[in-house]
Amino acid sequence: MFEQQDLLAIARTPMPYGKYQGRMLIDIPEEYLLWMADKAMPEGRLGMLLALCLEIKINGLEYLIEPLKTDVRH
Repeated sequence: MFEQQDLLAIARTPMPYGKYQGRMLIDIPEEYLLWMADKAMPEGRLGMLLALCLEIKINGLEYLIEPLKTDVRH
């Protein structure tokens, strides 16, 4: 199960490495998340958050995350 802080994290946490480094987790394309799920999601919290992103995208729930996005650089 996930918590409210997990939803905030996927909206405001940048991907730390790879092809989509720097992009907020929720903004990573579904195709890439599916590829990661097939190859092996990272372990730990990052893997859990990416799996949550994938579930949100598969179920068409991205609109729920949009209001949680903020510019974390300010």
